[in-house]
Amino acid sequence: MTLDQLRIFVAVADRQHVTRAAQALNLVQSAVSTAIANIEGRHATKLFHRVGRGIELTEAGRVFLVEARAVLARAEAAELVLADLSGLRRGTLALFASQTIASDWLPRHLVAFRRAYPEIAIRLAVGNTTDAADAVRAGTAELGFVEGALDDPTL
Repeated sequence: MTLDQLRIFVAVADRQHVTRAAQALNLVQSAVSTAIANIEGRHATKLFHRVGRGIELTEAGRVFLVEARAVLARAEAAELVLADLSGLRRGTLALFASQTIASDWLPRHLVAFRRAYPEIAIRLAVGNTTDAADAVRAGTAELGFVEGALDDPTL
């Protein structure tokens, strides 16, 4: 079952009408009907009683509606987390800096970064130029700051 099928089911349940749900979702009525039929067929469970021109939830449909809403809410929360992570709103930035840079140059930049992105945690390790290069190569640091020259085409 897909998230789209769950969204369609919830829209139909909320409106108690397939055509109105289709209009709200900007879908054709047959696509909405097919999605509902696929869910019902796959699980051999009727979710709606057809009553005249409308529909109403069966007992199974009422129970399933609670779960469908919960799944959609979790999916939305997951999307928000990804949006936060991709938009520099939260997460962790791993840095490695050589001694001189860590004590002289980096502090003011870390303060500015913290002001701009208060929800991003900063993990800083300090060592020499070679240690910084090794950390970036190994993936334990996303950025390395060094004052010495490096002859490494991968960096």
